[in-house]
Amino acid sequence: MSRKEKLLQRHRRKKRLGVILCLCALIGLGLYAGLIWVPPCLLLLWIAHEVRFSDHLFYSPAADYRYTFGARLDAIPVSFAGGSLTLADACRSASLQDDDTLILEISLRANLLGCWFDPAVHIHTENTPDAEDTTDCQTFERGAKGLRYINLTGFGRALLENGLRLEGKYCRIDAPRLLRVRHPDYRQKRLLVIAPHADDAELAAFGLYSQAQESWIVTLTAGETEAEHYRQMALSGVQAARIKGRLRAWDSIAVPLWGNVPLEQSIQLGYFCLKLAAMRTEPDKAFASEAAELSDTRPFRVFNRIKLTSDANGLPTWRNLLADLREIIACVEPEVIVLPHPLFDSHPDHVAAHAAVLEALQGMDFSPVLLCYANHLHDTDRWPMGEAHHGVALPPLFEDAGALMPYALPLEKSRRIDKAMALGMMHDLIAPRSFKERCRRVLQRLLAGRRHPPYGANAYFRKAVRRHEFFWVDDIHGEAKVVDNRGRPTQQPLYN
Repeated sequence: MSRKEKLLQRHRRKKRLGVILCLCALIGLGLYAGLIWVPPCLLLLWIAHEVRFSDHLFYSPAADYRYTFGARLDAIPVSFAGGSLTLADACRSASLQDDDTLILEISLRANLLGCWFDPAVHIHTENTPDAEDTTDCQTFERGAKGLRYINLTGFGRALLENGLRLEGKYCRIDAPRLLRVRHPDYRQKRLLVIAPHADDAELAAFGLYSQAQESWIVTLTAGETEAEHYRQMALSGVQAARIKGRLRAWDSIAVPLWGNVPLEQSIQLGYFCLKLAAMRTEPDKAFASEAAELSDTRPFRVFNRIKLTSDANGLPTWRNLLADLREIIACVEPEVIVLPHPLFDSHPDHVAAHAAVLEALQGMDFSPVLLCYANHLHDTDRWPMGEAHHGVALPPLFEDAGALMPYALPLEKSRRIDKAMALGMMHDLIAPRSFKERCRRVLQRLLAGRRHPPYGANAYFRKAVRRHEFFWVDDIHGEAKVVDNRGRPTQQPLYN
């Protein structure tokens, strides 16, 4: 069982206990004051749950984030008074650029309203507070208290020249510490994006790969599971899974064209969803798709313009997956590989995808920089918090993850709109929301001020269309680590 599944189980146990206690209280109220009070009380409790308690937040918002950063991050002294953030006098000659990744550590404390509404920090330059490209807003958990990290990437020159205004909404901020790291321009490198499923590349890195000098995208699985939406089209379960897999395979090849990636540079490997972790434990065993009743990857590879050696047998094994990755890496010779981060991203296919890339690199004469993303967090489904087009604050972290090196890529609004359109082409992101979800969204808009963008109903249109794309950098220099099924480094491979 994954860590996120355990957290979800604990969350549901607490919710069930809360429901039982509320029902007992209502029964007591009904016996004491009359049953007429019970229905309105039930309605109010349901509204309060949907507005305030329906977030999947599997941690205490009063806990500090526990980050340790790599040695390449420079601490730049700043002063903060009256909401104005400026460089300390001794650092007036510091060289800050808009491409620098700037992280501001703050102490944040939500006020009473910040326990119902989302506390946020509004950022703008001193001289042009209303211009769209000089303002930002980064949102945190309701009831937040402790160390948090704001992403000021894109504001380097403004901070150097005139300073910034930081205004807390439903919260108080204090004790800032500015960290800077300067990266090479990864858009000038040859990129290989590893997507466990169709849409992962677009969610995490559309802005990056659409600007890169040369981009390749490899999608590992067809994503044929959870095809209930297609069963409504008078299809059997197997037919629905197969049509969904074919559609997502098509998406993985066709949608990158919108981001300037030629058809020849998008590859679908056709392995089966939720099978990668099991494949890793038994590398020679073929793991079939129960949903689609298939044990051959080739039906989902039909749109590929490139032929791979494993096309000869189509066996869904870990050995074949590693062989595919080695063959592609040898062909592409990537300078940068974009892939999931195994400690932040909770999805088992994402953890296994990271492990597969590291194992494939072992013994190869390549030492690419790894840019790691997270599309599915362990601790919450809300990150990045806030609205579309807002900035991306650092995700929650409550365990030792070693020295981390952040990289944030600012995206102009036109690029963000293109990203939203790319997500809108993904069949898995356009399925209609349930009636319950639609009701929840209306209540949260009316009573908590949350707004959803017009691009689509899926939550990823809010979470992924942002001012930044955010990655963690791992420069392995040929010393690829091996990780276990929870994403933790190990000293030896899981098999010989």
